[in-house]
Amino acid sequence: MTIIWHGQSLFELTSSRGKNNQVNIVIDPFSQEVGLRLPKLEADIVLSTHEHYDHNNVKAVGGNYFLIEGPGEYEIKEVFIQGIPAFHDDLQGKERGGMTIFTIEAEELRLCHLGDLGQKELTPDQLEKIGEIDILMIPVGGNYTISGKEAVKIMSQIEPKIIIPMHYALPKLKVKLEGAEKFLKTMGIKKIEPVNKLTIKKKELAEEEAKIIVLKP
Repeated sequence: MTIIWHGQSLFELTSSRGKNNQVNIVIDPFSQEVGLRLPKLEADIVLSTHEHYDHNNVKAVGGNYFLIEGPGEYEIKEVFIQGIPAFHDDLQGKERGGMTIFTIEAEELRLCHLGDLGQKELTPDQLEKIGEIDILMIPVGGNYTISGKEAVKIMSQIEPKIIIPMHYALPKLKVKLEGAEKFLKTMGIKKIEPVNKLTIKKKELAEEEAKIIVLKP
């Protein structure tokens, strides 16, 4: 499994099922109105967590893809995807509405993308549906989602093996968010050297404490 981050909540996942047999998944493609450059994207599966312009630019993605924009259970090309209803705020959606948490199962790995989660904590029902997670993509920028401090609470509920922060302040980004350093500071980490991408297999996951990986956009 290869994971690339392009800023905001936009991820490209590539799952390999042997030679010349890959499945490309794109999550939350943004509009360039956010100030970031949108790369050329091709996908077999596209996920959009909610209808805001920095998460739903699905028309910019090439390929004959299967689009998932809400709750439900799906199986596409041996990839299992589950959409779980959640809220964009901590007021039952009264302020910013609903959104979808996605879990993705491929190559024996279980991933969770929390979208623009605004809930200060997950409900027992949401946690049950999310289940055991190897890799968690979590917003940490505050203002429109949970903050870095609040993200720590959500992480302790899910207990993933790898955490990838997303949806935080970047140069040129026009959306006002906190930087990732606030989240890292809360975790007692001074600095993490960002990497271009994460390539991982199930057998490489450590059983010890959770690991935070910062990706370059």
